[in-house]
Amino acid sequence: MVVVIGFEGSANKLGVGIVKDGIVLSNPRHTYITPPGQGFLPKDTAKHHREHALDVLQKALDEANISPDEIDVIAYTKGPGMGAPLVSTAIVARTVAQLWRKPMIAVNHCIGHIEMGRLITGAVNPTVLYVSGGNTQVIAYSQRRYRIFGETIDIAVGNCLDRFARVLKLSNDPSPGYNIEQLAKKGKKFLELPYVVKGMDVSFSGLLSFIEERAPQLLEKGEYSPEDLCFSLQETVFAMLIEITERAMAHCGSEEVLIVGGVGCNKRLQAMMEVMAQERGAKLYATDERFCIDNGAMIAQAGWEMYRSGQTTPLKETSCTQRFRTDEVEVTWRS
Repeated sequence: MVVVIGFEGSANKLGVGIVKDGIVLSNPRHTYITPPGQGFLPKDTAKHHREHALDVLQKALDEANISPDEIDVIAYTKGPGMGAPLVSTAIVARTVAQLWRKPMIAVNHCIGHIEMGRLITGAVNPTVLYVSGGNTQVIAYSQRRYRIFGETIDIAVGNCLDRFARVLKLSNDPSPGYNIEQLAKKGKKFLELPYVVKGMDVSFSGLLSFIEERAPQLLEKGEYSPEDLCFSLQETVFAMLIEITERAMAHCGSEEVLIVGGVGCNKRLQAMMEVMAQERGAKLYATDERFCIDNGAMIAQAGWEMYRSGQTTPLKETSCTQRFRTDEVEVTWRS
């Protein structure tokens, strides 16, 4: 029996989760929400994490009905992510590890998403579409690495959606992407936007500039509604993502596709991916907001896999890095 506690704080969600041999015992989180039209700054996000860390930690222990001496190892997010929030969360994890005299494991945030997705859905060896506010990658496992087949060459798809939500002054509660999704359901008129797929990679910055520049005039003239623009943006960016995912599946001969990351909760993205998967005779796996949005349990689950395969991180190496590639990690727990 191995019990792992995981600390996640790479962006605006602070999460602490406890996992015991593949069972999620607790997974509370606290989200830093800014006023409409604003993003979140690293220093303010780090301050939020510092203020709420002990409350969320206590909640995780209470919900799991577990005491510190029952915990075997402490996992934390090393990166990728925003520097200040990563560091503030890692300091809490390091402090707790020293107080409780427990070993530590540094976890790659992206791999946390993948391992959580595999655990919750039961997917065995899927092609993974990882879509969030900070990352956009198509990934498949091969020879002890999670290989990146394609990715964004500029901004992440979640960042693209969030920034357009700011143009429309949409609320950040519960998240800008969620509010775009709700408006998009009512959109009827499609605005053609730049569709930028370069081989296996995608680009969103030009598309975002295009719609940001035109949105005010289109709305003012009444040619398009906010609903229409959200609908057009979603349809275009999701079509791009499904194109590169299908190409990766064809290359790998894959019969499973798994969507992970915060944008992975989007029901329209799941529906579009389902159509593509069915046409290929493949199976789609996706999770809900409990597990696809950043959370502590996903870090605990990846830490659990790593610990069982003999890995720990010496205390002096428990640093953070904003740039930590998915394919840098040796996957010692999969054969």
